[in-house]
Amino acid sequence: MPTPRDVLALLSRDELLAAVDRFGLTPPDRRAKDGIIDTIDASPRATLPEILGTYPRDRLKELCRALHLDDSGREKAPMVERLAGSTPAAATPRTPAAKAPPAPAPAPVEITPGARLTVDALERYLWSAADILRGSIDSSDYKGFIFGLLFLKRLSDRFDEECDALVADGDDPEDRDNHQFFVPKRARWAEIQRTATNVGEALNKACSALEGSNTSLEGVLAGIDFNDERKLGDARNRDVVLGRLVQHFSKVTLKNANLAEPDMLGRAYEYLIEKFADDAGKKGGEFYTPKTVVELIVEMLAPTEKMRVCDPTCGSGGMLIEAAHYLQRHGKNPKNLSLYGQEKNLGTWAICKMNTLLHGLPDARIEKGDTIRDPKLREGGELMLFDRVIANPPFSLDEWGREIGENDPYGRFAFGLPPKTKGDLAFVQHMIATTNKTGMVGVVMPHGVLFRGAAEGEIRKGILQQDLVEAVVGLPTNLFYGTGIPAAVLVLNRAKKPERRGKVLFIEGSREFREASAQNYLRADDVKKIAATFHAFKDVEKYARVVGVAEIEKNDWNLNISRYVETADAAVKVDVAAAIAKLRELEGKRAEAEARMNGYLKELGYDA
Repeated sequence: MPTPRDVLALLSRDELLAAVDRFGLTPPDRRAKDGIIDTIDASPRATLPEILGTYPRDRLKELCRALHLDDSGREKAPMVERLAGSTPAAATPRTPAAKAPPAPAPAPVEITPGARLTVDALERYLWSAADILRGSIDSSDYKGFIFGLLFLKRLSDRFDEECDALVADGDDPEDRDNHQFFVPKRARWAEIQRTATNVGEALNKACSALEGSNTSLEGVLAGIDFNDERKLGDARNRDVVLGRLVQHFSKVTLKNANLAEPDMLGRAYEYLIEKFADDAGKKGGEFYTPKTVVELIVEMLAPTEKMRVCDPTCGSGGMLIEAAHYLQRHGKNPKNLSLYGQEKNLGTWAICKMNTLLHGLPDARIEKGDTIRDPKLREGGELMLFDRVIANPPFSLDEWGREIGENDPYGRFAFGLPPKTKGDLAFVQHMIATTNKTGMVGVVMPHGVLFRGAAEGEIRKGILQQDLVEAVVGLPTNLFYGTGIPAAVLVLNRAKKPERRGKVLFIEGSREFREASAQNYLRADDVKKIAATFHAFKDVEKYARVVGVAEIEKNDWNLNISRYVETADAAVKVDVAAAIAKLRELEGKRAEAEARMNGYLKELGYDA
């Protein structure tokens, strides 16, 4: 029978938060699913029957099937009982059970206009905007509309706040130089809110006017077509749907004075990115790397003030923003970090630009384009060099740009050209080429990169011979959106400490994680353990081992973690002679038994 935790682990974070709010519980961190489950599981009030009783029959059927329980019947009560463990599936009564009294539904997400917002209230309210679009538009499409409206609302509210302060000081609120972002009249929320017809066209013009007035926003909103008939239907339907969205956003005031914490809008934006990635499933991997994986890599690279940090395949910008957060957590000024990125997908590039701006990092330089075919981060015609280069490139990218690599003007492929259909080591070599003399690289790679031969084997050999590899960290399976394969983090270092030279640390981190219904994820303690092991650079039994490059050479430059970290329990010693004697004894007994059986059969008249 499933335990309560088994069932709770299948629930989405929104479902868990609804239960927490309904029963007045206080988890230690509303963003961490583990802690929410612990809080509910420990509560005598928040029982499974009470929680599940509010769910529709289809959702209960999904949960039953996921736990291999009987999902038959038209009544909800028997399914709730099976999930709650009070009625075994085999003993489920066939007669209709009495309906349990319906539990009150979770309160809808409401925002008092003008009220001071908490992070949780803002996150839930913004995510509830998706309910207006969900069902009629694919989740990979509607994120653009919500991100665009959130950005418009934030810039308009902040502009109004600045205008009030300017008027109070006797300055001209319409002077463009008095604003970080100047919002022209047609892009101001009051104008948008008054629009009743052709709402999509009005929003498109608002976005265009905003970009036209701010060169730093060029292209950020251009990829969103609020008048797209293919996604939003005919003119009448567009007006209805977009009108509802505008009114939804009109209920929140996003001025600084209304935000309970300085960076909460950036945090809420990150929350939305994660939710959209979860909704998009496989496509989510194109723009989002799980937060704890990002935290792990940044913890190992440990950036400091005045460094230049680059992500050449930056997606929605999570790795760059986490580098800034790392400084903040260590009491340093995140604005003393120079952030750079490049992203090929224009829609994802726009999300990244909005993400950095909403996090208060307007100086981050995020370029559009293909990093291998057209690297945009250059100085004086040469590639820019960075202190830290961090990335989660697309796994084994087909058609990565080998035709460029054969005559690369920047000399990035000194270790060799990867196969045409596997671009993993093309990205690694680009990252190495863009680190300075003391630079470090942290990159997520599929396991094949650790052991594949031919051209990839030669590239790996060259990188190891130059003593660039500092650590190889194995990650659990099913961590990433879009693929269930296990991955590894490679840490490369151009300036290893003397005691680390000629050595590589292997960490087997693939066995410690939290398993969830859709995806696995690293827990905070898993991240801390791996990072601490990396910084200690010492052997840990069945977990980590420091290996000399000479030993790796003997293994034909293979970096497969299982070759170097023994995780299996010690084999039980077997007395071979005694085992053979025992087998012979058993064989003799079997022959005796067969002889007796044949004798019985003959007595009964059967020819054995």
